[in-house]
Amino acid sequence: MSRILALPLAAVVLCTSASLALGQATTSASLTLTLESAGDIERNVVAYQCDDEQTLAVQYINAAPNFLAIVPIEGVNHVFATTVAASGARYISGPYEWWSHQGEATLRDLMQDEDAEPLATCNEVSNTP
Repeated sequence: MSRILALPLAAVVLCTSASLALGQATTSASLTLTLESAGDIERNVVAYQCDDEQTLAVQYINAAPNFLAIVPIEGVNHVFATTVAASGARYISGPYEWWSHQGEATLRDLMQDEDAEPLATCNEVSNTP
């Protein structure tokens, strides 16, 4: 039995905006992504506190064989797909890498030097008192 998850992309809203040289005109488009899975489909939202004091709400969509993370970067949601990792979960979206492991996560720009500092280093916010 196949399970289907349709994400009206408020969960994965991909907004495009365009600025015109003579004035500000913003258009936005939405996209619905449908994932099919033979097993359970899971959507989790995890809050992270980052070293620059910002809080990130990252959405994880687990619908085997598809495993996605939706990470807000500078106000825009980026859809990351999982890739091979030695440990933890490693996701890629264009030039960005989101790597989470045991409650810690880093966001990197892979176009920077290998030794460059991460764009963000974050820790999962615990609801435990």
